[in-house]
Formats: sequence, C-alpha cells, structure tokens
Amino acid sequence: MFSVIMAGGSGTRFWPASRNSAPKQFLNITGKGEMVIETCDRIKPLSRDEEIIIILGREHLEKANHIFKGRGVHILSEPEGRNTAPCIGLGAVYARHLGCEGPVAFLPADHFIADVSSFLEVLGLAEDLAEEGGIVTLGIVPDRPETGYGYIRRDNGALFKNSTVYRVMEFVEKPDLDKARSYLESGEYYWNGGIFVAKPETILNEIKVLLPELHRGLQQLESAFGNDGIEKALEEVYMKIEGVSFDYGVMEKTSEKVYVLPCNCGWTDVGSWESLYKMRAQEYDSGKNLVEGQTLLVNCEGSFISAKGKRQIACLGLKNCLVVDTPDALLVADLSLSQDIRTIVEKLKMEKKEELI
Repeated sequence: MFSVIMAGGSGTRFWPASRNSAPKQFLNITGKGEMVIETCDRIKPLSRDEEIIIILGREHLEKANHIFKGRGVHILSEPEGRNTAPCIGLGAVYARHLGCEGPVAFLPADHFIADVSSFLEVLGLAEDLAEEGGIVTLGIVPDRPETGYGYIRRDNGALFKNSTVYRVMEFVEKPDLDKARSYLESGEYYWNGGIFVAKPETILNEIKVLLPELHRGLQQLESAFGNDGIEKALEEVYMKIEGVSFDYGVMEKTSEKVYVLPCNCGWTDVGSWESLYKMRAQEYDSGKNLVEGQTLLVNCEGSFISAKGKRQIACLGLKNCLVVDTPDALLVADLSLSQDIRTIVEKLKMEKKEELI
C-alpha cells in the first residue's frame, strides 16, 4: 500500500520550540523521535519505505534528506504551501507515476497514535474498502466535547468484511461547546482527523471536476516527473494554483461515494502545547504538572514547564501556566490560550525579527 505523508506547515502554535527551520513535524515533540519519522515507522506493516511519499516545504528538504538518509522513501518539496488539496493531488499524481494503481493512504505527519495496532487495523480495512471505489476517511471516536476539531456525521451503516462501515452524511465545522456536547451524546459524529484513503485515479478525477485549475497543474507536473525539469515545473504550477483544503475543495462537494470508518486508537492532533500536555497525562507530577529539562517547581498546579535551553527554570505558585524556555526565546503563557501562540509569531514577523521565527 502506498502512503503519502503530508509534512508541510510551520507549526507556529509550538513556538518557540518550533521554528521555520525546524517546525514541529521535525521535532521530538512526543518524546519518541521526530514526528515525521514516527509517522513513517508507524505504517511500516502496511507500507514499505519504497511505497512512502513525503511531501514537505522546500525549506525543509535538506533536513528531510538528512534524517531519512539511507531509507528508500520518496521526498517531494513544494515551493510554497498551498493547503492540503494541492498536497494530496501532488501525492496522488506522483504515486501514479510510481506505478500505483491501488488505494493510497494520505496521512498528516504531526499526529500521535497511542494504539497503533487498532489504527493499522482500521487503515487496512480502509484500503480494502477503497479498492471497491470511493473515498474513505477515518473518523476518530470522540471522548469529550471538543470545540477545536471539525466533525464528520455518519449516515447509515453497512457490513463490510465483518465490520460496520458508514456513508458520510456531512462534514461539520468546529462547533461551539453546546453543539459539541450534543455531537458526543448522539454517537453519530466523529472527529475529522484529515486521514483519507483512495485510489490515485479517484482523487485525480474528483480534482479534475471540482478543481480544474489544480488538475491542469498536476498534469503538467506528471509530464515533468523523472527529468531535470521538475523543479521548474513545480515553481510554475505553484505560482498559478490557489490554496484550498481537501475537505472544502473535494470532500464536501464530491459526487463519489464517501465512507467513514470509526477509529478508536488514542489519536491526538498534537496541535498545541495544551494538547501535548493533555496527551502526556501519565507523566504528571502530584500537582498535575508536566515538566521537561532542568526545572524546579514549588506550589505549582496544572502547568507545563519545558526547559529546552541550558538554564535552570524555577517556578513558584504557578497555576495553569505554560513556560517554554529555549536558548534564544522564552514563552510564558496561560496554558489554555496556547492555540493563540501563532499571534505572537505574527507580531514577530511584523517587527521583522526573522531570527526568532
């Protein structure tokens, strides 16, 4: 089975640890190695290295070539980030160039999966279902009323290989808390983890119908694969195409059959420092603090203290705080506001402090 790992993005919500030169997917965020390597290693039972395509920003190509040295993965770089529809289209057309005719898994590089065996079982079922046609997405079984994720509403279920699969009724934007609670109670909604499985032809046919400009660009790229003109072709194509998410550009409008498979695998988006704090609950001290590096805490509660520099970090009486210390920048914030850290990065850009971004 071919897999496309989407490793673009700047990871601004993990500043100051995540920078333009090394965004979170290239960091050891979860304590088990670089997230992009974790993602590739996780799918080894289904995809050999030669069947893995990693798509990332051009500025991270050298780093990726270094950390994947000696492995047979294929690495493609986008000149500019254009959201997930162009990324998935590029992965589909390159998989076809490599001779892939069967289903392809499209996976973000910055997710954490606690129960890998359950995840692989559902992904394998998705492969079998996509072989029959249509697009399959994994629906993460929610365990709380989450307002930070989009949702997938399921329709009627049917039996497929002794498992229940569902048609998708609708994709739902991030809800308010009351709606999120009702979604959880109904049992009809799943978190949208942005994981898709489909044949390259299925993906490209839908892009042709729904995003014709992108399809024309992908055709241009396909003719350039395997020769010295690919970098120039990528530049030309990415200058013309617009950025659009695969959810909005394809999934919400497709006439193809769309299925959702429930997946209860301990999935975490790892989208912010707060989500990482919650994910690592088993590491809390008696005050529900999570600490990394040289730290000293006195009378602190529910805080995340990460000492990534060489200094001793001492905290007194903090509650629900985030402290991230790096050699050249220190972040102190309300832990519950960690989704808004990108605003700090935006202000640093405005002040032209590029060395800190």
